[in-house]
Formats: sequence, C-alpha cells, structure tokens
Amino acid sequence: MSKMMQEPTFLILTALADAAQHGYGIIADVERISAGRTRLRAGTLYAALDRLRSEGLVAPDREEVVDGRLRRYYRLTDEGAAALAAEVEALRRRTEVAARRLAALPRLRGGGAPAFDGGPR
Repeated sequence: MSKMMQEPTFLILTALADAAQHGYGIIADVERISAGRTRLRAGTLYAALDRLRSEGLVAPDREEVVDGRLRRYYRLTDEGAAALAAEVEALRRRTEVAARRLAALPRLRGGGAPAFDGGPR
C-alpha cells in the first residue's frame, strides 16, 4: 500500500494537470483549488517542485523573461499524472466508505447533525 499524498503535493499536481504554469501561477491556482484553505509560500513551493522533479512527477516545461525576470514553467509528467490519478481513486474510495457509514448512522438519517450533550462528564 502506498502512503497518502500530502495535500500540498496533491494540489500542486492538480494545478499542473490543467496546464504548464510558473511558480506564481501555481501558488494562485492552489489557493483557488483549495478555496483559500492552502496558501503556499514561494520557498515551500520551490522545495516541493524540486522534490517532485527528482521523483519524476513534474518537469521544467519552458522559460521566458517577463519584465526582466526569468519565469520557469513546470508541467506534469506522465508519471505525475498516474500518481495523481491513483490518489484521486484512493480518495474516492475512502469518501465513498465514509459517506455510506455516515448515511447508516441512525441519528443522521433524519438529515440533522447529532445533538450536543454538553461534552464529557
């Protein structure tokens, strides 16, 4: 059994599944994909991209100069797409099990959340 992919990795690979992007584009896309829950800092992103590159999941796509600054674009590799697809399938299976079990709870069948009884005594 492979270990679960960390959320930042999942989000970076998801961002790159759409198209090759440069660092700032990835940061902005990850924030959009996560509905603002995940905000990558540049140092975190580039460390992750270096690791993902060494694992063969992403690769440099191209470079361009914009306003005198170099922009390096990254793309998802075939291996990266396969890893992302495997993680999506694993997440799908886990959420299906959780949804089935939640639906079977008697107190939730009525559509409401369980009543709060004041906590531990």
